Amino acid sequence: SHMDSEEAVEDRILNEEYKVWKKNSPFLYDLVMTHSLEWPSLTVQWLPDISRPPDRDVSVHKLILGTHTSNSDPNYLMIAEVLLPLPNAEIDARKYDDERKEVGGFGGTLSKIDIKIKMVHEGEVNRARVMPQNNFVVATKSPSSNVFIFDYSKHGSVPTDSTCRPQHRCLGHEMEGYGLAWSPLKAGHLLSGSDDSLVCLWDVNQASVEVQALATFRGHGSVVEDVDWSRQQDHIFASVGDDSQLLVWDSREASPVKKVAAAHEKDINCVAFNPFSEFLLATGGSDHAVALWDLRNMSQRMHSFQGHKNGVYQVGWAPFSESILGSCGLDRRLHVWDVSRIGQEQSPEDAEDGPPELLFVHGGHTAKVSDFSWNLNDHWVVASVSEDNILQVWQMAETIYGGDDDDADDVEDADLEAAPPASSSSSSSS
Repeated sequence: SHMDSEEAVEDRILNEEYKVWKKNSPFLYDLVMTHSLEWPSLTVQWLPDISRPPDRDVSVHKLILGTHTSNSDPNYLMIAEVLLPLPNAEIDARKYDDERKEVGGFGGTLSKIDIKIKMVHEGEVNRARVMPQNNFVVATKSPSSNVFIFDYSKHGSVPTDSTCRPQHRCLGHEMEGYGLAWSPLKAGHLLSGSDDSLVCLWDVNQASVEVQALATFRGHGSVVEDVDWSRQQDHIFASVGDDSQLLVWDSREASPVKKVAAAHEKDINCVAFNPFSEFLLATGGSDHAVALWDLRNMSQRMHSFQGHKNGVYQVGWAPFSESILGSCGLDRRLHVWDVSRIGQEQSPEDAEDGPPELLFVHGGHTAKVSDFSWNLNDHWVVASVSEDNILQVWQMAETIYGGDDDDADDVEDADLEAAPPASSSSSSSS
């Protein structure tokens, strides 16, 4: 049938693109690890933990992952360990091993990913986020209206039965959702946005197993997709949703303090406050756009980042730089933007690759990228998960972000194999 042939064409293009990416990756990355999970994870986040075994050239990092299973297989919230080579452990990225189709030590003995703890979870893990003030405490969103809180120090490494045993269940929603954010400034204060158009706030300090909402915020006319706290002002948070509204709230007030009615042309899926600048926030939408906002003047976008070819589902600022922002979504790409490069002069040749602020496009995923996270200890190291069960841990080559030093040899286009031309049919699939 026509559909089948179109899907076959789509698959062939994906396959070709991936081969080209794989071949070019030694020039584009200082690190790439690809790990196939048993089930796709809709969520990923680095924990702040890091340890360095004295006798080895690695550092040990931790990741939160979830499962999204099928055929009623049990779901788990998981803590994984990731071994990353120390920066001084020279791995020659250029040594591309054609036998194993692997680059140098990437994915070799030096780097590995291990699931260390599995906790039974009721339904798939829509999102999981660690409390910034306690690395053991993780909140999750599930297909139920409850928000769960797990303290993984109180769970064994593998479950002994199939019962979900969170430390807390936060009540107040009527439907499931994805939006979830811990306050960076007030320990134990947790925000959630769900499909019931509500935003709920809980304080889990000294809470019993069931936690009632401290406050419920009503301002959206449809699904609330995401919420985020200001990093500087402990009462300020933002919410976005399918009603295309961007709302900024003061948690002490019942109504939003700022409103942008049509912040995107379609659903808004994600929002993130800048960690360094209290007035900057970013949103991503189903209109393929990433928007930059200045809280002092919300009458218009400060900037639109154009480059994604489909809906944007996650945005996240780098923890180490005020100007670096990541975004990912349905187009199977993760873009890294540099706000400080907006408006820079470009050669016509460079302009063909995108606007000056588009620093990097991670092309290693072959399905929707559901979530990503910047490592808090190693600059520029990112973990990203896609719907085809893949977890990737990667770091773009230093030559790309290394600035304008004369010795920073840009990746030469001549070194790279060109991607196959996009077929006309790929644009018609929605």
